[in-house]
Amino acid sequence: MLGFELISFDAGRSELALTVREELTNSRNMAHGGVSMTLLDVAMAHAARSPNQADQPDSHGVVTIEMKTTFMRPAVGRLLCRGHLVHRTASMAFCEGSIFDDAGAIVAQASGTFKYVRALPPGGKRHLPLDASE
Repeated sequence: MLGFELISFDAGRSELALTVREELTNSRNMAHGGVSMTLLDVAMAHAARSPNQADQPDSHGVVTIEMKTTFMRPAVGRLLCRGHLVHRTASMAFCEGSIFDDAGAIVAQASGTFKYVRALPPGGKRHLPLDASE
C-alpha cells in the first residue's frame, strides 16, 4: 500500500525507506504528514520488537500507546527512516525515530511509547476482546 521497504531490523534498531509517490503527497507536493508519521511509527515499532534482545522474545508484537512528531522540512523524493529503542521495561518500549532525505538532512523526528503484546496466531488477525485489558 504505502510501499515501505524494510532495510534492517535488529538489536533495537530499524531502517526503512520510502520513495514518495504522487498518491502519497498533499496539495504542496510533499509527503502527507500522515504518511511520514506512519513511516516513523512503523520504524519505531520494528525497533521495539527487533530480534536479538535477550530479554524480549521475537514472538511478541507492539501497539502504539503515544507518539509525538516534529516536522522540520518537506518530505520529498527517497526517504530513509531510522528507529531505535531507547529504553524498555517488561511491558513497555520507549523509542525514537528520524526521517532523512536523499541529502541526509533531517525531515521529521518522533518519539513513541509502545506496549508489548502477545503475537497473533499463525494466519493473521484475530478479534480482540472489547476490554483489551491485555
